[in-house]
Amino acid sequence: MSKIIKLWTILQFKPNAHQLAERNLNQQGFETFLPFQEITQYKKQKLISTKRPLFPGYMFVAFEKETIKWHKINCTYGVSKILTFNNEPYIIPEVLIFNMMAQCNQAGVLLPQKIFSKHDKVRLVSGPFDNFLATVESIDKNQRVWVLIDLMSQSTRVLVNAEKLQYTS
Repeated sequence: MSKIIKLWTILQFKPNAHQLAERNLNQQGFETFLPFQEITQYKKQKLISTKRPLFPGYMFVAFEKETIKWHKINCTYGVSKILTFNNEPYIIPEVLIFNMMAQCNQAGVLLPQKIFSKHDKVRLVSGPFDNFLATVESIDKNQRVWVLIDLMSQSTRVLVNAEKLQYTS
């Protein structure tokens, strides 16, 4: 008995059709992976968190080269096209997909990459203080981080989720 090899490729979905494409591909037996990132924005005097695809307009799909013709994916509702190279699907190394899956929770949302420590220099990447530089003061058990932000020549202590921070270079 031979082991069936799944190959991962990238497809482009039609605008705002990632759910439709994913549902239709799954119904046909294809495995899909669409990583999301959580974005927090300040709208109408409220902080609103939304999920957006990590790679807008693109999703990963696995197919069995021996048993399924990949052209079938191109004809799926919600799918625009498969990315190809020399008229063959561009194959993504399986290890890359599995490493990316390991960095996401069950809903496919990207988890924070690094654990911060006291005195780290960080940048806030979303929310009302987007793009502000800060210094890590302390971290609680829920991975919420107290940072010091310099506002109007005074250090202000702010509580932030670790996923809203990134290291500065």
